Amino acid sequence: MSSHPAGSPGPHVFVDSLDALQLADDDLAHLSKSLRMRDGDALTASDGAGKWRTAVFASSGALQPASEVHEVPAPGPELTVAFSLVKGSKPELVIQKLTELGIDRIVVLSAERSVVRWDDAKADKAADRWQRIIREASMQSHRVRLPTFDAVIPAIDWLARPEVAVAHFDGDEIGAQHTSIAIGPEGGWSPNELSGIDRRVSLGATVLRAETAAIAAGTMLTAMSRRARSYGG
Repeated sequence: MSSHPAGSPGPHVFVDSLDALQLADDDLAHLSKSLRMRDGDALTASDGAGKWRTAVFASSGALQPASEVHEVPAPGPELTVAFSLVKGSKPELVIQKLTELGIDRIVVLSAERSVVRWDDAKADKAADRWQRIIREASMQSHRVRLPTFDAVIPAIDWLARPEVAVAHFDGDEIGAQHTSIAIGPEGGWSPNELSGIDRRVSLGATVLRAETAAIAAGTMLTAMSRRARSYGG
């Protein structure tokens, strides 16, 4: 038995309890209609907090357990990517890819130079949609821990956190000591936001779009974290 559901056959779902494996209506519809699963097909189920087990699909939505419950240890320091609001459907793309990459915490920022300006009602509606994207991407990528999600936070407040490094063209190379990176809007960080901030990291020698920068930061953080664990760092 693999220590992670990615090594097991079938799709991956989240349930409220691993003792009572009941599918949500939307997940049951997706599995039975889109994936055409039939009674007896194999899949894996997780509680979203690190535990999972194999199960057998049932068209009633009540899955049958097929293994004991396994727990995947937390991988190490929490990895965070915060990105400033961008236009259109780009936030959905960023959130989806950061989830697939394994980022532990995803934060959407409202920066002083952000083109997008939302009131509370629109932000709440978007946050609900983004949470669904996180859940769907976590199922697709067989995650056992749903990432923490925060939206929409003023950038100047987030950048004041001591662990946060800002992506900037004159920054240092990303190293194992970096666990949280913030991505500015297309217009860049304002002088006010960067005031007194000396924790800066570079994402390469070219100028990236905001959404590309966020995904690149997630890729670099997860790669560096895996490398550090491999060498016992």
